[in-house]
Amino acid sequence: MRDFNKAIILGNLTRDPEMRYTPNGQPVASFAVATNRRWTDSSGNLQEAAEFHDVVAWGKLAEICNQILYKGRKVLVEGRLQTRSWEGQDGVKRNKTEIIAENFSALGPGKTREAEGFEEQVGEKSAKDEPGLEEVIEEMPEEKKSSAKASKKEEDKIDLDDIPF
Repeated sequence: MRDFNKAIILGNLTRDPEMRYTPNGQPVASFAVATNRRWTDSSGNLQEAAEFHDVVAWGKLAEICNQILYKGRKVLVEGRLQTRSWEGQDGVKRNKTEIIAENFSALGPGKTREAEGFEEQVGEKSAKDEPGLEEVIEEMPEEKKSSAKASKKEEDKIDLDDIPF
């Protein structure tokens, strides 16, 4: 049987991604994600604890993380655990375990273009010129419109706080 190393976390970014490049030009982004755990202790009191995870993304994934992730945004990260070891300037050996991101899904609202002071250009059209779901549904053939509208209604009912993980 093969070994298995997989980490999946759903939490909020504690800081904006830090983008840098290796000497050979490879992009790398690092950020931290906080996950919360709630439980009831033996005396019936609700307890809560936060765990902080360091995440590293490489290549094109790093560039995408840097573009769309920001402090406070909810994100689902899928990757593998990796531990690095080094000796500090004080001569003490240190270890750090990180999640090497292989995939991620950003949840919740994106960055607002107005707040950043610019409008992202996509070809010759701005992002504001892109059609929304309603406009796309209106352009569909009649037989597909009802199922698309039903799917949108179902999508509207999903509450991320109801997801058990």
